[in-house]
Amino acid sequence: MLTKSDFLLDPDIIFLNHGSFGATPREVFDVYQQWQRRLEAQPVKFIARELFGYFKETRETLGAYLNADADDLVLVPNATFGVNIVARSLKLEAGDEILMSDHEYGACYNAWLLNTQNSEVKIVEQKISLPLKSPTEIVEEFWQGVTPRTKVIFLSHITSPTALTLPVQEICRRARAAGILTLIDGAHAPGQMPLDLRAIDADFYVGNAHKWMLSPKGAGFLHVRRHNHALLTPLVVSWGWGQNSPYSTGTKLIDDLEWWGTKDPSASLTVKAAIEFIQKHDWRRVQEESNLLLTTALEKIAKITQLPPAYMENSYHQMAIAPLPLKTENAAAFQTALYNEHQIEIPIIQWQERVFARISIQAYNTAQDVDALVNAIRVLSPDRA
Repeated sequence: MLTKSDFLLDPDIIFLNHGSFGATPREVFDVYQQWQRRLEAQPVKFIARELFGYFKETRETLGAYLNADADDLVLVPNATFGVNIVARSLKLEAGDEILMSDHEYGACYNAWLLNTQNSEVKIVEQKISLPLKSPTEIVEEFWQGVTPRTKVIFLSHITSPTALTLPVQEICRRARAAGILTLIDGAHAPGQMPLDLRAIDADFYVGNAHKWMLSPKGAGFLHVRRHNHALLTPLVVSWGWGQNSPYSTGTKLIDDLEWWGTKDPSASLTVKAAIEFIQKHDWRRVQEESNLLLTTALEKIAKITQLPPAYMENSYHQMAIAPLPLKTENAAAFQTALYNEHQIEIPIIQWQERVFARISIQAYNTAQDVDALVNAIRVLSPDRA
């Protein structure tokens, strides 16, 4: 059984915020540093003669884990980077609409905003109500935002502010039938839930390996359906681009997007070790135990706050929100008090004039961590409501 000592986390902090940046096990971090030392020992040999073979092996391992073809995967530093590639590449015209939910991650919203601000392309935010409804009801509610002008659907697989798991497979199916491109932001999905990219069949799917997949920071991926490869152009043009590339892999998508100059590739190359770590430690059991502990946390907090839950039963994985009886202007002070007075690292989320604690449960968390959070909310809520 894994414990906090298997990670590099500060033992004095109750860490209930795996969702923000992840946490890497010591064993995987050791592999990460081994890659860095190999790079520094002979940089020319490593980068010019060996690196692209290592990248290929990484994509193949990742593809097997995600049920995707390695030639449809590009290694990127994070999901936001992948969103930017797609947002910058797609050629939209005046009057076109980009449909997303009102639960999307702010940084990715900004990527679309930047690329539409000097055009007549419109961003449409469709409401998805809380408490969360059934998958069928979510699809119907979201689809109300589709119009004849909708050209792109951008949607999170698991939302960042509210930790909702959205029925992206059905939405992608409907979108394809309607001739609408889909980009799914899977920043929180890989490692937290079973993921089958062929089944989801999005036009573009971005994900992080540094969150729930346990890789070091700087490891993510962009998956592109084969017939959409030609739609994308690089954010940074470097030696991979062009007909005479000295670093050609034989797949233009990868040549164009994966190499953007000298960089430390160690985080991406450690993805294989992270996947092996997950498989060695029976991660399905870890996910199930984490989910049970999270359910306990939500139930105990609800008894204190007397607020209804945000979800239907069994509609979350290792991350969920607990509604709090706070005014939005008091949210930041409440989060500071949790950390300074109770040594609890957890985000207090403001969304649609409501306040939530977003709880992440990972292999290193315990019932004692949950009890500490519940006690802190009991102590602090009356004074900061």
